[in-house]
Amino acid sequence: MLIKKINSQTKIGQHGPIDAAHITRADYVRWLTESDEAAVERLFEAARSVALAHFGTGIYVRGLIEISAYCRNDCLYCGLRRSNRQAARYRLTEEEILASCRRGYTLGYRTFVLQGGEDPAQSDDWLANLTARIRTAFPDAALTLSVGERSDEAYRWFREAGADRYLLRHETRNEAHYATLHPSDMSAARRRRCLYTLKSLGFQTGAGMMVGSPGQTLDHLLDDLAFLEELDPEMIGIGPFIPAAHTPFSHRSAGSVSLTLRLIALLRLRFPKALIPATTALATLDPMGREKGILAGANVLMPNLSPPGVRGKYGIYDGKCCTGDEAAEAWQALDDRLNRIGYHMVCGRGDYLY
Repeated sequence: MLIKKINSQTKIGQHGPIDAAHITRADYVRWLTESDEAAVERLFEAARSVALAHFGTGIYVRGLIEISAYCRNDCLYCGLRRSNRQAARYRLTEEEILASCRRGYTLGYRTFVLQGGEDPAQSDDWLANLTARIRTAFPDAALTLSVGERSDEAYRWFREAGADRYLLRHETRNEAHYATLHPSDMSAARRRRCLYTLKSLGFQTGAGMMVGSPGQTLDHLLDDLAFLEELDPEMIGIGPFIPAAHTPFSHRSAGSVSLTLRLIALLRLRFPKALIPATTALATLDPMGREKGILAGANVLMPNLSPPGVRGKYGIYDGKCCTGDEAAEAWQALDDRLNRIGYHMVCGRGDYLY
């Protein structure tokens, strides 16, 4: 695939050049509502060119380990919410997690992502000890945590124990919208404070939002984009909303793949060096979702490295892809898929390009 060099002024169609470093609110509105599919394809091409200029044709892969399906929170959209009595619960032991890391390391993975609900049984001390054990066992691998809102002290412990990155989606910047998606004991302001704390501690920090979540408007998305510009995260994870059974939003429609792809492209233009995944949610809604995400500017994939017996139990939404090419063991099949669109897997740490 031809790698195109671009200037900060990137032409993407009849609207003329867009300043990739200073995309305005009007630019965002224009491209999120654009009806000309040919123009949208040029937007994707521009974003793809930016990603290629910085990362080449390599796509970073992370081994995802879903460590617990228990959560103390009762978020209205999530299948793991505390009050969902139909959820299939499990929690991995330290030894099971370390075994998953060993299996992934043997396969070639050099980044592990530990993701789970805010499980009281997996305390801050427990997570810090686990982090230290993984760091000792795999000193050349990067470790990402995604275990929700914790205290400033806990985040400091995790960092000192050896965690490199932390993923914590802000979900929505709009306070009123946040309140419709979460119970009253959760706060959008607290979520944002956590993100700023993570940044201050030196984590490569990831934020992001659901696209098409119940009640979301274009103005909400614009507020999200403004917040991301303010936070300046190293990682940005966005994916379409997918309803989960036995939740208040179980009968809502899923979010738009097309809108998600446009947002990925705009985020790539605005954050040229960011780590942006083509999420499992994209692959769940569209069999070619991973490829479409990459061709819109994404540069990260997170195959599932959890023990096979629990992969289907981490039910944050319905129908989540966790087997087949989504499985970490399907290395060759996934690389073949990437090869067909001109890309290849990169098994190194894949750090943010400062």
